[in-house]
Amino acid sequence: MIHSFLMIGQSNMAGRGFLQEVSPIHDEKIKMLRNGRWQTMSEPINCDRSTSGISLAASFASSWRLFHNQEDDIALIPCADGGTSLDDWSIEGPLFQNAVFQAKAAQKISTLSGILWHQGENDSSGKKHQSYTEKFTLLIKTLREELHVPHIPLIVGGLGDFLQDGMYGQYFNEHHEINKALLEFAQNHDDCYFASAEGLTANPDNIHFDAVSQRKFGIRYFKAFQQKAHILGTVKDEDQIIEQINNRLLTKSEKSELLQYQFAMGTINADEFQIQFAELNNRS
Repeated sequence: MIHSFLMIGQSNMAGRGFLQEVSPIHDEKIKMLRNGRWQTMSEPINCDRSTSGISLAASFASSWRLFHNQEDDIALIPCADGGTSLDDWSIEGPLFQNAVFQAKAAQKISTLSGILWHQGENDSSGKKHQSYTEKFTLLIKTLREELHVPHIPLIVGGLGDFLQDGMYGQYFNEHHEINKALLEFAQNHDDCYFASAEGLTANPDNIHFDAVSQRKFGIRYFKAFQQKAHILGTVKDEDQIIEQINNRLLTKSEKSELLQYQFAMGTINADEFQIQFAELNNRS
């Protein structure tokens, strides 16, 4: 069985963590939707921009595999789009319609098991927080109706505390109000859980979570999903979970796929590839 999760929101859901700052996650039982088919996950998962990078989704999926279900596959449906406001996600708009289309395609080949939402930076000024709850309520209600999943778990994440500290800080002077709206929405709606961004750190732009923080954020999203509870602060064993994810032993097929990737990217030459590939296939 394949359990799929829809990724929606703006750039911090799509992911802007620098790829070189964390160990890659390789797991043949984690998939992503590409061209209507499942492919083995590789990062970046949500390629909405040329700057796409590490998102929270990979560590969410890996935590799900390690601590929730080691038998089945988990699959990610990337539909987040950087820089988008809640109005951009209106139910008449292309982003919402595309998310419904992609999720329905995934439902034909999987069980849709959750929705992951992170958005709000674009609504953190101009008093837009005052209408956020009303608009978001309609969006989620309609999404669940369109997909015929009235009780599907929805995980929403908080905005980073660093937003006002950067060069674009004047555009985020109401991010605390958005965080309050997101938490209150989660507390007041069934099957909805909040994951805090407390203590998470940013790239130099002070807008996007850095790669290490995205790994931690994914764990918090998973904990909220697993426990069906709000995660209102840090998770005490985040670093240990990341270490477990990084130290997971790769299967033979995962090693083979990684080797082919290294050859395709030019990090090993043809002779090195042939030697290592032969060694891999000769191992019992």
